[in-house]
Formats: sequence, C-alpha cells, structure tokens
Amino acid sequence: MTWIVFDYGGVLSLPQSESDAEAMARAVDADPEDFKRGYWEHRLEFDRASLSPSAYWSAVLGRPVTQTEVARLVAMDVASWAYPNEGTVGLLGELIEAGRDVALLSNAPVCIGDGLDELPWIAAIGQRFYSGRMGLVKPDREIYDEVVRALDADPSEIVFIDDRKENIEGAERVGMTGVHFTDATALRGTLSGAW
Repeated sequence: MTWIVFDYGGVLSLPQSESDAEAMARAVDADPEDFKRGYWEHRLEFDRASLSPSAYWSAVLGRPVTQTEVARLVAMDVASWAYPNEGTVGLLGELIEAGRDVALLSNAPVCIGDGLDELPWIAAIGQRFYSGRMGLVKPDREIYDEVVRALDADPSEIVFIDDRKENIEGAERVGMTGVHFTDATALRGTLSGAW
C-alpha cells in the first residue's frame, strides 16, 4: 500500500497572487510591501497555532486589529489560496477515482484549513492534516512522524509531494519518498507507476 500525500499551496492550488496580497493590504489601509513582508515574517508561527488570528494580523500590520478586520482578512486570505492548479487537481481526482490512498499535509492556520475544507477538490480527500490543528509545522520532523502514525503506515509507504525543497527534505529524513513538485505534467510522469 502506498499513500500519496499532497501539499496544498503551490501544488494543489496556485501560489498566492501579488494582486490578492495587495488587495488584502488595501482592505486595511496598509502599505503593500510592508504588508507582504509582515505576512510571511509571522506566517510560520500562525501556521503552528502559536498566534491567534488577531495576534497574527496585529503583528502583520504592526497595530491592533478589530474583529471586523480579522474576519475580512481571513476571508480574503482563504480566497487567495482557493485557485486550483487544474492539472494537479485533475491528477488528484484520477488517483481518488482509481481507489488510491491520498492525503493532504499543509502548513495552514486553523482558520485557513477550515476554509480550505469547504473546497470541493479538498473535501474529496479523506485524510487532511493542517499544521494549525496539529500545533506542528513542516519541515520539523514531528509533523511527519504524526502523519505516519495517523495513517498507520510505514514511512517507506508514503510518497510526499511539496513545492518546497526543505519540506521534501524533512519528509525524507523520516523515511518517506519525497517528490519535489514543479508542475502537474512532471508529477504525472513521476507517479505514472503508482496506479
């Protein structure tokens, strides 16, 4: 049995666009460059659930935020990650239809994971692991160990696909087979023997 575990952002979805990031900044009257810098500077702690949504967005903006601003930013943030990579999502659908065991492992805060769960191509994945719900993040070893336990699999039975090399290396350190994602066509070729 082989589990095929997908990352989300940049693999199943397109990367966040500049226009979406700038729209979030404009929605709260922030300088777009300062906003983007803050967004990524504090993101891993948000992904780990070390920061609440209010604390995260306050850190991004460098000022206290209102609940209305938090709700708006969370909704816009989810929407910015909701553009499917049609090629990868198509491949995912074929794997599911063929009865393959697939799962999702994403660095995503709880509120983003909740939003992503509503997307039809994500809802089709039975096993979904979000860092915020686990209190762990890639590429730390513990998150991969937890996925291995939850899937009741040997690490050698898990193929992990991610667009970030450090996350692939983290998976390989626990004995998973890592696949560095570049595009859906290359991934299809790599997985061609999987079903």
